[in-house]
Amino acid sequence: MIIGKVTGSIVSTRKQENLIGNKFMVIEPVGVMNGEHRQLVAIDNIGAGIGEYVLVAQGSAARIGCGLPDAPIDAAIVGIIDDIGKLV
Repeated sequence: MIIGKVTGSIVSTRKQENLIGNKFMVIEPVGVMNGEHRQLVAIDNIGAGIGEYVLVAQGSAARIGCGLPDAPIDAAIVGIIDDIGKLV
């Protein structure tokens, strides 16, 4: 899992069938967690908002964590962080 800040949202009117009805958010990983990616797109089933810090699962954990094991999902928001502490 990584910690990131929600910096925007993505609107997609046409998408693969089992993604219909889902919201997508742009995530910017914090600090040393950004690795090779400056930003990523994550499916959001929990209602995160722009400016919030979130926990993001990637790979197969993302698909399972959001209840869509057969969907083409690479990252999913699985938690909203209440206190980021000293990570930022």
